[in-house]
Amino acid sequence: MSGYILASQSPRRKQLLAWADIEFDIIVSAAAEDYPSDMDLQEVPVHIAKKKAIAVQEKIKNELPIHQGKWIIAADTIVVLENEIIGKPIDRADAISILQKLSGKSHRVITGVYIINESESRYFSETTLVHFHPITLSQIEYYVDQYQPFDKAGAYGIQDWIGVVGIRGIEGDFYNVMGLPVSKLLGYLPTTHSTTTTK
Repeated sequence: MSGYILASQSPRRKQLLAWADIEFDIIVSAAAEDYPSDMDLQEVPVHIAKKKAIAVQEKIKNELPIHQGKWIIAADTIVVLENEIIGKPIDRADAISILQKLSGKSHRVITGVYIINESESRYFSETTLVHFHPITLSQIEYYVDQYQPFDKAGAYGIQDWIGVVGIRGIEGDFYNVMGLPVSKLLGYLPTTHSTTTTK
């Protein structure tokens, strides 16, 4: 049995953690992804990740005592364009509109990570700057219709077709844009075979 719980149903986060050879179970958080309107944007994803972690911790305590004592890993990723948080699209038209806003511009992707067990918590955020080429409407419509990016903040996945043809470059961690800055995370986990130092 693993010593970690991933508090996420994201297939990207599941894949990334598995790539790092971390053994984990998944318990999905039902926490609301809201935040105070006056909160600094850099703090928003950590705030939401904390809510997810605590919700899973309570679920374990009340319903799944077999998992007590394990470290819970929760994360939240936001896309920030010109100091505006761009969330997940609500439908096809919204996804197209979001990608038209991102086209030809640079934006920040911020992932907040919150790690907690029964006696300790650790947290951090990671920011990656993403630069988009100008993208045509027909390219955007093709991407949205073929890849259906409705579960992704910013309406795109960097690992998808649009990342290959539409992104001019990035500054920072590629995997952070996918949803989990794994190399930084390893430094915060209490026991891994990583060579990084536990904070």
